[in-house]
This record gives sequence, C-alpha cells and structure tokens, in this order.
Amino acid sequence: MTTAPGRRSSTFTRLLRHGFTDPSAAEQLLDLDALASVRSDPVLLEALGATADPDLALRGLVRIVEAGEEGERQVLLDTLVTAKPLRDRLLGVLGASEALGDHLARHPRDWQALVTYESADLHPGVAEFEQGLADAVDPDSLRVAYRRCLVTLAARDVCGTTGLAQTAAELADLATATLRAALAIARTAAPEDAAQCRLAVVAMGKCGGRELNYISDVDVIFVGEAREGVDETKAMQAATRLAAHMMRICSDTTVEGTIWEVDANLRPEGRNGPLVRTLSSHLAYYQRWAKTWEFQALLKARAVAGDPELGAEYVDAVSPLVWGAADRENFVPDVQKMRRRVVDNIPADRIERELKLGPGGLRDVEFAVQLLQLVHGRSDASLHSGSTLEALRALAEGGYVGRADAAQLDEAYRFLRSMEHRIQLYRLRRTHLVPEDEADLRRLGRSLGMRTDPVAELNKAWKRHASVVRRLHEKIFYRPLLDAVAQLAPGESRLSAKAAAIRLEALGYADPAAALRHLEALSSGVTRKAAIQRTLLPVLLGWFADSADPDAGLLGFRKVSDALGKTPWYLRLLRDEGAAAENLARVLSAGRLAPDLLMRAPEAVAILGDPEGLKPRTREHLEQEVLAAVGRAGDAESAVAVVRGVRRRELFRTTAADLIGSYGTEDSPAEQDHGALVDRVGSAVTDLNAATIAGALRAAVRERWGDTLPTRFAVIGMGRFGGHELSYGSDADVLFVHQPREGVSDEEAGRAANAVVGEMRRLLQLPTVDPPLLIDADLRPEGRTGPMVRTLKSYEAYYRRWSLVWESQALLRAEHMAGDAELGRAFAELVDPLRYPMEGLGEDAVREIRRLKARMESERMPRGADPTLHAKLGRGGLSDVEWTVQLIQMRHGWAEPGLRTTRTREALAAACAAGLIPAEEAQTLDEAWVLAARVRNAVMLVRGRPGDTFPSDARELAAVGRYLGYEPGHVGDMLDDYRRITRRARAVVEERFYGAAG
Repeated sequence: MTTAPGRRSSTFTRLLRHGFTDPSAAEQLLDLDALASVRSDPVLLEALGATADPDLALRGLVRIVEAGEEGERQVLLDTLVTAKPLRDRLLGVLGASEALGDHLARHPRDWQALVTYESADLHPGVAEFEQGLADAVDPDSLRVAYRRCLVTLAARDVCGTTGLAQTAAELADLATATLRAALAIARTAAPEDAAQCRLAVVAMGKCGGRELNYISDVDVIFVGEAREGVDETKAMQAATRLAAHMMRICSDTTVEGTIWEVDANLRPEGRNGPLVRTLSSHLAYYQRWAKTWEFQALLKARAVAGDPELGAEYVDAVSPLVWGAADRENFVPDVQKMRRRVVDNIPADRIERELKLGPGGLRDVEFAVQLLQLVHGRSDASLHSGSTLEALRALAEGGYVGRADAAQLDEAYRFLRSMEHRIQLYRLRRTHLVPEDEADLRRLGRSLGMRTDPVAELNKAWKRHASVVRRLHEKIFYRPLLDAVAQLAPGESRLSAKAAAIRLEALGYADPAAALRHLEALSSGVTRKAAIQRTLLPVLLGWFADSADPDAGLLGFRKVSDALGKTPWYLRLLRDEGAAAENLARVLSAGRLAPDLLMRAPEAVAILGDPEGLKPRTREHLEQEVLAAVGRAGDAESAVAVVRGVRRRELFRTTAADLIGSYGTEDSPAEQDHGALVDRVGSAVTDLNAATIAGALRAAVRERWGDTLPTRFAVIGMGRFGGHELSYGSDADVLFVHQPREGVSDEEAGRAANAVVGEMRRLLQLPTVDPPLLIDADLRPEGRTGPMVRTLKSYEAYYRRWSLVWESQALLRAEHMAGDAELGRAFAELVDPLRYPMEGLGEDAVREIRRLKARMESERMPRGADPTLHAKLGRGGLSDVEWTVQLIQMRHGWAEPGLRTTRTREALAAACAAGLIPAEEAQTLDEAWVLAARVRNAVMLVRGRPGDTFPSDARELAAVGRYLGYEPGHVGDMLDDYRRITRRARAVVEERFYGAAG
C-alpha cells in the first residue's frame, strides 16, 4: 500500500476516524500477511473502533492469529468477520485487557470459548464454572482453565451483556468454583490428610458477598472437624496442611502466572491464630474476644467449598452473634472509631486517585451500609444480605435510608465499581488507583461508553459520583431520623420511632428519646427555618456523634437555635459558610465550658464562620476596645459589665479555637504541635485577663478621681499570669505597686491605691452572667497579713531586709500587666537581683528550695488523689517541671540572658541552648509539662470547672481523651501514656532538682 509523499493514505484517515491513536502502527499491522484476508473488511474496522482501545485490540488480534496454527488462523478470521457475537466479544476483551490478550496469545485456541452463545452462556453460575474447570488436575492447568473462564466472563462484561452486579456475582461464583477445584487438587495430593478431617472453606469479604472484583484477595476462614475415630489434634494438623496447600495452589506464581491471593487473616487472632479451628473454637473466640469490626466482616460469611454441612453449621452459628453485635458493651465507641475514614496511610500524592479508600470512595458506601445493617438487622431479617447493593435496596425499602439518597448512592457505587473493574481488567492487577497516564484514562473512559472526549467525561463523572458519596455517606445515618419525626406523604416509608431510637443509641446518644424530641422541635413545620434545619441536621448529627457527648451537642444546638432562630443571619451562616456548622458542632459537643460561654451571648456564633474569627486578638487591640468601652460607660459598674462581656466573648473565641484545633475538621487536620496549642491558650487568656484588669482599673479610677489617680499605680502579674501560662480556670495572681505623685502625701496616695484595689476586686466579682475574674494577691510580702498595696520603696525595703528564698523564686514570674508601664519596669529592675542573684544561689538557698518542694509534695497533695495522675502536684507534673526550671534560672540567670524570662518553656529551651540540661532531658520535661497543661485545660473545657485530675465520670473522661487526641475506647491508653510520660519527667527531676546535677 503506497501513497504519494506528504499525503496520508485513506486507511490512515479511516483509522483515525475509528479511534486509533497510533494509525501508522495500526496500518503496518493491517498490512501483515496474517491479516491479508480481512484487512479491507469494513466490519473489522468498525468493530475495532467500538472497543475501549482499538490499537490494543488490533495488536492482540495479530498476536492470536500469528500464534495459531496455519489451519486455525483462517477459521478464526472467517468467524471473526461473519459472526458478530464473537467479533464483539473477542475484540471487546482484547481492547480492554492486555493481560487477557497475553493469555489468548499463549493459548490461541481459547478464543473458541467465545464462539457459543447459548442462553446458559449469558448467566453462568457455580455449576457452569465448575464444568469449565473440570479438566484441571494441577496448579498450572487450573490457572489456564481459570483464565479461559475469565475471558468469557470479561467478554459479557465489556459487551454489556451483564451489568456490574451480575459481573461481580459471576466473579465470586468463578472464585467459588476455583476454590473447590484447588481443594480437590490438594486432597488428591494428600488423601491421608483428607481422610482424617472435615474441612469447610467460608468466603468472607467481597467473595462472601458475591460482589468480587477482577483481581482481589479472596478472604476466607477455615473450619475443621475430626472425622469419627480420629484424634482432634491430628485432624486439625491434617486440615491445616490441606488448607495451606489449597492457598498455595491459588496464590503461587508459576509459568502461567497466579490466580489471586487467598487471604485467611480475617480468622480469629488474625495471622497469629491457627489457620484452621474447630467450630467450637471459633465460637468461643467470637463470644469472648471478638471486636466489632470482626462481626462487621462476618456479615458476608458464606460457605463456598469443602464440607457443605460443616460450612452451613458455621454460618448458622455465627449469625446470631453478628446480628447481636449492636448490643455489645463497646459497640458505640467502636462504631465511632470505625466511622472515621482511615486515609492516614495513603500517600498524599495518591489519595485523590484512590477509588476505594479515598474520601467519597467505595469504602464509604460499603461501611455505611454495613453499619446500618448491624444496627437494624437484629430486628429486621430483610437486611441480612452480604451484597452491598442488595442491602442498600433493603435499607431503602425498610425506611432505614431515604429512597432518593439510596438511589444516588446506588448509582454512584455502580459507577465507581465499574471504574475499578475496568482498571483492574487491563492488566489483571490488584489496584484501586485511577491512572494518571492520558492513554490509560482514554481507554478507561471509552470502556465506560464515553466517546466524544473520554478523559474529560470520565474525570467529570468520577468527581461527580465521588462528591455524591462524600456528601451522602454520613447523611444517610441521620436523614431518616428527621423523617421519623416529620410529616410524610401517605405511602412513604419511614424509620419507626423505635428504629430511630435504636439508631441514635448505636451512634452514641445516651438519651435517644430526648434527642428525637429535639429533632422534632428543630425540624417540624413548613417554614423556611425548618427547611434549612432539615438540610443542616443530618450533617450536624454526624459531627455530634463524633464527639464524646452527642446529647449535649444536640441540646446545645437546640438552645442556640431557639435563641437565634429569628435572626436572619444565623441559619444562613450555618448553611452557606462551610466551616461554621462543623465548628459549631465541635464546640457544642466537646464539653460544658464553651457552650456555657456561647449561651450567655449566642450571637458570638458568628465568630465560627469568619476565617479570621478564631485567631486570638492582641493585647493592644483588646485594651483599646476595653478602654474605649469604659470611656463611653456612665458609671463603673456598667463599664466593667461591658468589659466582662468582652472577656466572655474572647474566652469563647479562645476555647472554640482550642477545641477546633485539637479535634480538627474535615478540611483541616488536628494541630500536631500540642505545645503551640498550650502556648496559644496561655497567651490568649493572659492577654485577655490583663486587658480586663486594665479596664477595671480605668473604671475604678474614673468613678472617683476622673482621669488621674493621686498616685502612679501598676499591676504586676505573678505565677501563671506573669508566665503567660494561664489555663481557663486560673485565678490572676498579682502584686500591686504604687508611687505617690509629686505633691501628694504618702497617706493620701496609700488611701487612693487601696481604694482602687478594693474597687477593682469588687467590680470584677459582681454577680453577673459573665464569668468572674478572681484576683489573688497572696504572693505579696507578708502574705495575707501584709498590706495589699505597697510603694516601690516599701517593696525595696522589705526585699532587702526580710525576703525569703521562696519569694525570690516567686518573683521569677513577675511581669507588668496593667497600669503605669514605667512603674512596672522600675519594679522589674528592683527584683532582678533577687530572682537572678549574682553568682547564682548559695548551697543553703538550694537546700531550702528543695526542702520547700518536698514539703509541698507531702502536704499539699489532696487526700485520696492519685499522685501519678495529678497534673499540678503529681509525679512529673507541672510543679515538678516548673521548680526544676526555676532552680536553673536562679542558679544561672545572672550569666545567661536567655533564662531571664517568666515563661517556663522559653526558660527550658534557653537552658538547653546554654548546655545546662541535655536536649533529651529538656524534651522529656517539655513533653510532660505540655501534656499536664493540656489535661488541666481539657478538664475545664469538659466539666466547666477547674480541676487537676482526670474526671472519674466515664463520659467526661472520654471527652478529655478526645481533646487529647485519643480515639473512642482508648482512655486506658491515655492514662497509661500520661503515667509513662510523667514518670520519665520525674526521673529527670530527681536528677536535676534533687540530685547533684546543676
């Protein structure tokens, strides 16, 4: 075939028109002698152009023809052009599967399996596949026969003769026939073993559910029993040898490749358990040790090979255990844990291409369906199906899932599974990744019927269906709950009140009846408000169920909605600002403190929808707002009421940011730097309290003296306040210092200073809806018996003559917080020689500090408290770390400027940088301090009142665990980790504080 230079042949053009991507290579193939009799037949080109990959189909056809014997070649070609069923089947397979093309090239006569087109060929079952494998007598012949059957199965699939569900069922039936054939080969090889035992093979997973992929591990469980008169131990050994041999026959790679892996890891104890167990041994394990996920796996158990009676006995015996799993003690936390997508192990560059495990993937649908089966299947046998699609249909028919949602999920699942099938069929490799190569995407799209722009159409359809799954996979748990309390049209199925209560209980709601009342109150009616609530609630209920206290979350949401329901912006904010609704759900269901703060001024919910809303405001910004509010107020009490309102709003901002950062959201993972979380809370609460005190000081002064107090006045922060390490429940430790103005007598200045202190404390503790700020001045000279406020000279005289070492230690945290900044700096200069003594502490002073610490440990620990779990005074807790760091500061602060800080973590880092403590020990102390600080924050967030020990209430303890990053059911791990981390810190304290290291 020749053409003029520069011109393309008519064949080249026709090949392009028929979908060939490399028409030059295709033209050369058509010119081969092997295809001489059909190269110009238009039927052939039309058929090739109808395949997923015409180039691949043509190459495969040439290989088969060339591999065949002389007389058989023409028979194939003649049949190809005259018999449309064969033509469509053979070329369809060759255009979709390079691996099956390889098989047909190695076994060129196997194309004849596609010639017959009887009704029995359209829907073969296990019996037909067993017949197809009947001649297999060894692993290699079994592989060849398996691939031959697979060719016919794939032909029906790619030609559209069978749909997805039928194809998946046929693949499972072929696997069943193959397992039986493999077991028969193993028995033949070891007849003495076969004579000693009964062995049943139970399919699990997709094989058990008759929804298998082209290439997938075939999950199985083996059940064995001794034959009459045979010792059980010997029988189990024989059964194990037979089972292992059967697995090797299927899994080993030979010259004919492999079939698929047989995976028995779903058995009791997994890989560590015996391969074969007796039925009684299985039941003993499931009744005593099995976890919820194991019962979820048993949903699909189906006896497929070996002793049929034994297999049936096994399925019948485990069935009641499966459908009673929802009654198990740990079902709720197990469900909460399982419902979270496990995508952490997927590399970031692959997660967007994951069909199975990625967001909106196949596992989302399968898990949702299986979970609903476990919850409702105990009272409804119509849900007892191993097939995802059949179970989804039954759930919809029973009202457990909305019909529209079920239809969308069904369509999406079928599409995603079809994609998975076509991807695996190409090379018969186990993969769930969507390819990146353009040619692979084009073949994939064309195999699914997309011809105009296959790549673009495929990506669009894939993203659309994944989006549907992502949107619905959790909503289907909750939408029917709304239907259960709504008015439905006659004839529409709905979740009964009993079924709704069962589902709510399974999802972690302790009071399902109250939850249903809240849902009814929120969503009933025909108003626009109720319509928006019906849209929001299915998603919110899922977020509440992710928490340790779903009931509190739902109740809080009802209260906020009742308070703000008539405002035009509230529901619009939750509906339109993607993060606002999830942030609100996290905040309302994580404990008492944040909801209590929000309920005092529900309009603060607007903070949750603003991208910048969760960032803490600077002290300068806060002071500016507070002082401006004081200036506008009519009197001191109304001024401080506004100031305390600002404090409450900012406390809510801080708690919300802390909770959302600790829990994470769907779009933003949890903060991994726990030290940064603690520092942000400490700094934010410190700045907020400093601004509040500044406002109260201004209000107290204006009320009596106008703009100028007769004495300069400053508030010095002490303890955690001075260290910028306040937790939510901390008091503000302070010292008050004043300096008479020129011309003012000491007596007048003193009276004014004391009056201001008294008025500030009164204003900040007035009973209002806002949380009080308690000011504690007990660290002042002479303690509670000493004057509340002193002049700078009085402090100087006291410290020069009477100061004790503990007072010098306390002054390590002294920092100006409010009032006259110059006076605050003068106070710091005054106390610097005390807290950072020249040449460091003497040995007497070191011994005194150690004695005081030991006394505190023995006297201040609350009676009955567990010293290994007390965050403040316990072993390796806050006090241990802080005293150790402070001793280093007092010994070396005179020489190391980095140690002259009021903040514990900064001082510890500086000590490490200066070589005063090894990096490993510094890290140990820092980790323990951060953890103990987070425990205190968590207790306040969860209980709404401060505490230094883990709560005893199980639900509160679980909420603390969630805040600290532990999954449901792992509070034991949390306590073990706390003890381990603080124990290591205590060992460092023993060495660095009490020991010789200095």
